[in-house]
Amino acid sequence: MKRILLLMVAFAIVLAACGNGNDSKNSSKNEDKKIVVGTEGTYAPFTFHDKNDKLTGYDVEVTKAVAKEMGYDVEFKETQWDSMFAGLDAGRFDVIANQVGINDERKEKYKFSDPYTYSNGVLVVAEDNDDIKSFDDVKDRKLAQTLTSNYGKLAESKGAEITKVDGFNQAMDLLLSNRVEGTFNDNISYLDYKKQKPNAKIKAIEGDAEQSQSAFAFSKKTDDKVVEDFNKGLKKLKDNGELEKISKKWFGENVSEPK
Repeated sequence: MKRILLLMVAFAIVLAACGNGNDSKNSSKNEDKKIVVGTEGTYAPFTFHDKNDKLTGYDVEVTKAVAKEMGYDVEFKETQWDSMFAGLDAGRFDVIANQVGINDERKEKYKFSDPYTYSNGVLVVAEDNDDIKSFDDVKDRKLAQTLTSNYGKLAESKGAEITKVDGFNQAMDLLLSNRVEGTFNDNISYLDYKKQKPNAKIKAIEGDAEQSQSAFAFSKKTDDKVVEDFNKGLKKLKDNGELEKISKKWFGENVSEPK
């Protein structure tokens, strides 16, 4: 009888151990499907807070749509642009969704998804500024830029004097208060700003900036499957028309495909 009881207790312990192992695996599996996203939260219309203080914008909606397609839970963490890649390097988040332009320097350090935004760079200046007529006219002139962005590097390459800002809206504040003479940025941000503030006395100058492609940026340590999942999600959204729908909602045209 004692031997039977001992066998029953041992069997119960084995079952409990197996159950705990499964729970651990399930917990790990669920945790793997959570993605922490670094974003700025101050860069309208891509990532910003609406009148109800809810985080929204084109990049936010695209991220949520991709995550929904691929079964990921999303947590957004907001930070300033110039500390965003440091946060990715430190593992504070898994991916950046903030109109990250793809360039050779970044591709050496990070993994990228397929592009989900295509845009052209413009130089935004005051409406009555007749001295700056082209990109090459900014040498030794003050421009408001985020230092690590593609447009910040463009300004440096043109010999401009850089005034550091945290985002496009701050650049506009400095421009409209005559503390800087311009800012390089993408045409989408400019069009959105003019849509929101049609009386703003600014204009956009087109130039020799290459068409930029923006994508999700991942750490080199990120599992390739996560990047593949994001690409699969983007493809599904393109194929079913949802990505174009999101794009037209925010910009009135499809910026998710090259022109």
